[in-house]
Amino acid sequence: MSIQSEVRFRYLDVITAFFVSILIVSNVASSAKIIDLGVSVFGFRLAFDGGTLLFPLSYVFGDVLAEVYGFRASRRVIWTGFAALALASGLFFVLRILPADVEWESYAGQAAFDAILGGMSSGGIAVASLAGYLVGEFSNSITLIWIKKATNSRFLWVRTIGSTLIGEFLDSLVFVFIASLTGVFGWELFLTLVLTNYLFKCMIEVLMTPATYLAVFQLKKHEQA
Repeated sequence: MSIQSEVRFRYLDVITAFFVSILIVSNVASSAKIIDLGVSVFGFRLAFDGGTLLFPLSYVFGDVLAEVYGFRASRRVIWTGFAALALASGLFFVLRILPADVEWESYAGQAAFDAILGGMSSGGIAVASLAGYLVGEFSNSITLIWIKKATNSRFLWVRTIGSTLIGEFLDSLVFVFIASLTGVFGWELFLTLVLTNYLFKCMIEVLMTPATYLAVFQLKKHEQA
């Protein structure tokens, strides 16, 4: 890479670092806990996995990447994130099969490890996240770029929200399906988790639109994109 291109994209590594962190932490949180705030919509209780609190931000980063750096750069960051997630999942798998200390077994134990981190150690949550994100984020990026061309780069909010409505639905559907198929979530939670994940992620995207505008404007200004 030339010196000129390094200067041009001097914030791309920072965005990549945040994206990778969000991806790994949200997947650990998804495996660790299901949250139920006691709220229902049309008879469906809005229970959601812990990763839903953070994972929607990955789509905000995806919008910024596609808008400022283009599809090729966003694709590279996505693959970097999932390589790191695969590494984390591999570590939890090794931890699961290694013999445990007797004292640790007395206050924690293998059953607790499997219950909380089983999704990560089995690879189920990583595979579900990878499949869901590949389908959702790539469709999100492609839709965003298509709308950008169709509107002659106007109406950023239409691009970010419109692409999210498509990407987040496919992401939520594929993620929960594979996570249920691999035993991370029970099938009785399937519709609840799909609905809640979708509504929550779209809500975060809408609320984050002003911040997305600001980030895109500042990055284009400083990156000279």
